[in-house]
Amino acid sequence: MSMPAAVDRYYTRDEVLVLPDDGNRYELVYGELLVTPSPAVSHRLVVGRLFAALHAYVERHAVGRAFVSPADLSWGREDIIVQPDIFVLSPGDVREDRWERLRHFELFVEVLSPSTARYDRFTKRRLYQEMRVPLYWVIDIGRRRAEVWTPEATMPMYEEERVRWEPAGAGEGIVMELAELFRA
Repeated sequence: MSMPAAVDRYYTRDEVLVLPDDGNRYELVYGELLVTPSPAVSHRLVVGRLFAALHAYVERHAVGRAFVSPADLSWGREDIIVQPDIFVLSPGDVREDRWERLRHFELFVEVLSPSTARYDRFTKRRLYQEMRVPLYWVIDIGRRRAEVWTPEATMPMYEEERVRWEPAGAGEGIVMELAELFRA
């Protein structure tokens, strides 16, 4: 369950970065502090499977770099810190060595947990759209489907069998079967 943050003030990046390492995930969206507990085992299994496939794909096709959080992404802003479960950095930013300097991303992935669903579907999704992240997958383990968002979308496209990503310059896209991601 997500813990309520103080809503009577705005937080800054520097304040969030000094919060204790207590097992919670601390994120910041336009000054609002988002606090969630560590994820469940099923969440981590799905994240691991997605990351392994995406990492191999982007390395083979040289279309960026895949990462799994923690990573304090902020687009250089003082009122934002997000830690998407998985993200693919654009090829032009792969040499950058500080999270706050990263600006260009190809794909963000969030795997829903009961404590993160509202943030991932609404708060963070709107931010990712505003920051022009080209593709955002919300992986819903409970419903065994994916929500696919683009910057212009007003509603998600629901995928119940597979998700696809076809980045420019790859020659071929990647297709990931949801049944494989959700297997026990």
